[in-house]
Order: sequence, then structure tokens, then C-alpha cells
Amino acid sequence: RSSSSSGSSSGSNFTRSQQGATNATAKKYPLRQGRSSGSDTELNDLKACDTPPRTPTGNGPYSESDPEVSGPGDGPDERLAKELSLKEAAAHDLSHRPKRRRFHESYNFNMKCPTPGCNSLGHLTGRHERHFSISGCPLYHNLSSDECKVTSRDKQVEERALSHRQDENRHSTRNQAPSERQLRYKEKVTDLRRKRNYGLNKEQKEKHMDPRQSHGAGREPLLENITSDYDLELFRKAQARASTNLEKLRLAGHASSEGGNMIKSIVFGRYELDTWYHSPYPEEYARLGKLYMCEFCLKYMKSQTILRRHMAKCVWKHPPGDEIYRKTNISVFEVDGKKNKIYCQNLCLLAKLFLDHKTLYYDVEPFLFYVMTEADNTGCHLVGYFSKEKNSFLNYNVSCILTMPQYMRQGYGKMLIDFSYLLSKVEEKVGSPERPLSDLGLISYRSYWKEVLLRYLHHFQGKEISIKEISQETAVNPVDIVSTLQSLQMLKYWKGKHLVLKRQDLIDDWKAKETKRGNSKTIDPTALKWTPPKGS
Repeated sequence: RSSSSSGSSSGSNFTRSQQGATNATAKKYPLRQGRSSGSDTELNDLKACDTPPRTPTGNGPYSESDPEVSGPGDGPDERLAKELSLKEAAAHDLSHRPKRRRFHESYNFNMKCPTPGCNSLGHLTGRHERHFSISGCPLYHNLSSDECKVTSRDKQVEERALSHRQDENRHSTRNQAPSERQLRYKEKVTDLRRKRNYGLNKEQKEKHMDPRQSHGAGREPLLENITSDYDLELFRKAQARASTNLEKLRLAGHASSEGGNMIKSIVFGRYELDTWYHSPYPEEYARLGKLYMCEFCLKYMKSQTILRRHMAKCVWKHPPGDEIYRKTNISVFEVDGKKNKIYCQNLCLLAKLFLDHKTLYYDVEPFLFYVMTEADNTGCHLVGYFSKEKNSFLNYNVSCILTMPQYMRQGYGKMLIDFSYLLSKVEEKVGSPERPLSDLGLISYRSYWKEVLLRYLHHFQGKEISIKEISQETAVNPVDIVSTLQSLQMLKYWKGKHLVLKRQDLIDDWKAKETKRGNSKTIDPTALKWTPPKGS
């Protein structure tokens, strides 16, 4: 072990002067010290400061300062007898050991398995007495707890045999040819997959349909004859391993039950939406599994009755704030997080149900929210939004962006992105979205940047082009422009110069899609009535 690693491990026990001396020595002589771990002074300090390991009796280890086990005048028999008596006393003294926690004491018995008709007893792996999730539920997998225990014993025998074989082959060379056992196993797997029965007779079809008809989605579909027995067994093993890992996380306190504090769906206007991610709603609401929301003020409630009473009294028909854009039935409202704090907090909690990387929930005062709505005779319905820092040091024009699931894949996401860049043009700034982007956000932005560049190149008539000029005209950051050109294979390096290739095939494809799409889902700059906030 080198001196630098030793100095870092024992650095917490030194004074500042000692630590500085150690670091200086490590930098100056990195290879001179072999196995030693510093000077003798440092070693003595380490021995004095470190807590010695305790013996089974709870005392420190034997040292020269401790009273000796045997006196100088004791004979060998008496000395041996004393040592044996001390060992027996240490073996019976268990007060030093921490109290062993039984398995069932680690569980919270208020949690229950979400499978209908399940009493939470047994586990898919057969190794636990209880379960609280669908992944570990024997009933959901069309099994009994006794069948899981029998299967678990058989699997344990197979795992021992497999680990023994792995130990035998552990020291084999990396480039060694497959052994005879491996070749036989490969032939066996190939034969098993070849013997797969693709067809189902009448009895098997009835057997497959009965659980789904009687229990609906509360049971796993029967998977026999869908694939080969070998692949099905691999899938079962993966299921069992995943459920075991989930139980370990739950016992360690890192995971909640799949029916516990997780909102599975929300009632939002005339839609019932399945959620994608966890959102930190108050626990009394999160444990319900379904929330009821007012689509205008975004207040969340516990039941349909409370929502109906609220809607009879709610006077809101559009988001708070100023309407800064309107064309046909599409409007955009600018909402200040400082003036309308509750609305913006509820909007962030709602967005977290569909965004993975969002971390802002309650600190909304430094942000402006631009909420896009679609109007009809009942009010302005939420389509999506994006938030933006009032004073962004890095000129981010979007902090968080979301299109509601019922409006996805209809062009509203690009409208929101285009609107954010329109605001940047009015501010005479170059903008870029805040990182990291979500998966869907990255796809939307790359598609938008591609369209912006192809449109610019389609109308460009000169022979020399500048990335800076494109950025100033489109308000897109030069870094985003270069990355988009590289992804489109339009940026080349030839004879010491960077060239932008005007690929006519990509431009023709974009033009055909633009003609087919029409102008229904586009932002009209003339419909914007907005001046930049002071200090932005």
C-alpha cells in the first residue's frame, strides 16, 4: 500500500500540522515508502486515536497494561484451566451482542398487498413469510405460498450446483475454447427452444381465459406456451430476483410498497390519467392511490364528491396571471410564482407525476410560468406549460417544460418550445433549455432544432454561412446548432475548414411534412402582446 492511501485513511486522527506534513511527504516521495504507512510518530498517533476492536466479552483486546491471565508462579495446568474458564465465560456472556431483529419485526403491518383477495402471506421466492407488493405476490402469479416454498428449495439446490461449477471454472483463461459441458448445455438449450409448442388446444385456451375473465388485471396472464420452457424459466428467475431485491430495499427503508404512497391515477377534467412517476404530495393524499383535481385552479381532493362540490363553487375558468398570447382557441398566460404561489406549487406537483428529473416543487418565487391553454365554452383547459427563471445567469429560456399526456403527439410540445424562443427573440437574447432534459424533452428539442435549421437553410441563398448569424436570427444557442448539424451529418471538416452541407434530401422531406401538417399548430409572433419583465 502506498503512502498516499495510508495518509488519507488515517488523516482524521491527525492535527492540521501533522496532516500537512503527511501530504507534503506523500507528494515529495510518492514511491520511496514501500509497505510502511508514514513515520513512527504517525503510526503511534494512529494507534492511540483509533478505537481498538472489542472482544466477545465487551472489553478491549489484551495489552501489556492489562492484568495477565496467569500469574508468574502458576503452572501450565493452572494456566490452561484459567484460560478455559475465561473462554467459557465469554461464550455465555451475550450482553455485548446487539438484539437480533426478527424478520417480521422489520415490516410495517399497516402495509398490505394491493392484489384483491390476498392476505399478504408468503412470497414468490419462498424465502419470506410476508409480502407487500405485486412483484412478490404468489396469488398474482397464480401460485400458492406452499408451491413457492417447494420451488424455492429446488432452486436453492440448482444454485449450489451452479456456484460449484463456476468455482471450478473461475481460474480458466479468458480466451479458452468452450468446454464439453458448455457445448452440451448449448445444444440442450437449442433443442428446448426448438420443441416449443406454438399452438394451444381448446382446454389450454379456456385455462388461459378463466383467470382474466374472473379476476381481470388482478392476476398475471398464464405464460405457458407463449415461449419455450427454458425462456419462461429464465423469466421466472428474473422475476424472483427482482422481488427479492425489492424486499431488501424495503427493509432498508429505501422503497415504499407498490400500493402505498404512490398516486397511480388522477381525475383531471374529463380525463382519468395514469401517472408515470412519484410526486411528493402530502402523505394523506398520496396513500389514496387516486387524486381528483380541479383543472382550472389545480386544487387536489380526495374524492369525487369533494371535487363536485368544489367545481360548483370554483370561480376560476383560466389560469391566474396575464394573458400574453391568443390565436383562435390557443392562449398563453404568464403566471408569476411570487404572486400566485399556491397555483404554481400545485402545477409543479402535477408536473412531477409525468417528469422524472424535476426537483422544484415549493420554491417557485424566482420563476415565471407560461401556461398554454385550449379554450372552449366551459373554460381554458390546461395543455402544457414551461417555467423560466426571472434572472438566469446562463441565459436559460426554459427551466421545466411539460405537455399534458392527453395532448401529447399533437404538436403542442413544439408550440411551447417555439414560444420560449419567441420570448428570447423579443428579449434579444440567445436561449437554451436547462439541463438535464428528460427523454421526451430531448426528443422534442432535437426535432425542433432540426426543423429550425432546415427552414433556415431552405430560405438561405448565400454561399457562406455563419453559425453566429443562425444563432442571432433563430435565438438558438450555437452549441445546440452545432450538435444538431453533427447529428444530421451536415457539418464536415475538409482541408482545414469547417463546411456546412446543404442536404437537399433532408430539406425536401421537411418541406413535404410541413405541407402535410399545415399551419394549425404554429405560433404567430404577431399575436404576442408582451414586454420583457424589468431586470430580465
